[in-house]
Amino acid sequence: MSNIAIVYYSQGGATAMIAHSVAQGVNDAGAHAQLFSIEPHQLIGNQWHDEVMLSRLAAADAIIFGAPAFQGGVAAAFKAFADATTGMWRARSWRNKVAGGFSFSCRASEDKRNTLDYFAALAAQHGMVWADAQADDADFEMRGSAGSMATRFAGDFPAVTAPGVEVDAAYALDPADVIAGKQYGRNVASLVARLAGEVLESPAVLARRALEAAERRL
Repeated sequence: MSNIAIVYYSQGGATAMIAHSVAQGVNDAGAHAQLFSIEPHQLIGNQWHDEVMLSRLAAADAIIFGAPAFQGGVAAAFKAFADATTGMWRARSWRNKVAGGFSFSCRASEDKRNTLDYFAALAAQHGMVWADAQADDADFEMRGSAGSMATRFAGDFPAVTAPGVEVDAAYALDPADVIAGKQYGRNVASLVARLAGEVLESPAVLARRALEAAERRL
């Protein structure tokens, strides 16, 4: 079973909710999701420190980055985390891992694109393989709420566009973005499995196999 890490920074809760929806999609695909939240106590003297988290990320098969877009770019707390991965870069600890990313913004502009481009650049620096957001089902489509002013397709990155609300506020999250997060988690898990030559099975199949194994032990 593949281990997929989701490392994210959330100020008001919306990015965290997307992270959990991505994790649910990963788990639904039969892989194992690990959530890592970037917290203020990890910042010491304007530098990010958490060697335990870095070692667990190094052991993961894939890493998905998440952060809100602030003032046209990635949030400072996430940037501090990224700066602290220099040791991982020197050791090539993330090389050939699958990478992905998602972002949140209260504006319907392209500020999220800058954050997603930063995630992709960070992955490229580490020699990672980027996972796009293309779904297996080309007909998969979701419509946001009336306030979102957008129709989201499976190829979109999960990112909210709800103008006129507080940045990264959990109550601002459009239900369509929760669906997009789950789909993206499944897509990343599927890519990791294909690269590893694995065949993912549905949770129902996995549960049936576990039940059969338990019955055989009786």
